[in-house]
Amino acid sequence: MSRPSRPAAATAKSPPAAPARAVKRATHEVRIIGGLWKRSRLPVADRPGLRPTPDRVRETLFNWLTHLGGGDLDGWICLDAFAGTGALGLEAASRGASAVVLVERDGSLVASLEAVCRRLQANTVQVQQADGVRALQAQPPGSLDLVLLDPPFDAGLFEPALQAAVHAVRPQGGLIYLEAPQAWETERLLPLGLRLLRHLKAGAVHAHLLERLPSAPAHPAA
Repeated sequence: MSRPSRPAAATAKSPPAAPARAVKRATHEVRIIGGLWKRSRLPVADRPGLRPTPDRVRETLFNWLTHLGGGDLDGWICLDAFAGTGALGLEAASRGASAVVLVERDGSLVASLEAVCRRLQANTVQVQQADGVRALQAQPPGSLDLVLLDPPFDAGLFEPALQAAVHAVRPQGGLIYLEAPQAWETERLLPLGLRLLRHLKAGAVHAHLLERLPSAPAHPAA
């Protein structure tokens, strides 16, 4: 996402700079698409690699999830392992998930997530400053209904994150969302104990909805 150009310095007779600030806010925001907080704005900080999931992809993902779940996400326990703006995890909470953990390493992004949760009065959402893979490894086995994985594309985290997520989701019907720059095919997923339910390509993004197989490893790889 490109940074807006810097406004010219105001003279003594210039009007207040509020319009320029408003443009910056509008450029650096995403919105929750559905549920309790529909159309609520989430700030997007200028960070290398921070790449909020596009609206079209999020809408499709949650259409998939509500279809598979037979309605909303009531009662679901979710973890967003690379939360960033929180768009994925907060969308899940907005649509009825009973507990959502937003995991983020960057301290300033954590502070922003905490501020958003206060503004939304998101009492079912917990913000945790931690490494996403380690946070998944620390989860009790089979304790989550849904893991949301959107790691930095150049960080080499896809396989370790998937291994940890398989351990964390419930054995029967546990779901993992994976966002990646390439498609993950069946031959790469089966050894991890996963099968592909849905796939979408939108620009440079491949969105995958994965299901844990009963034969999946019981513990994450060391």
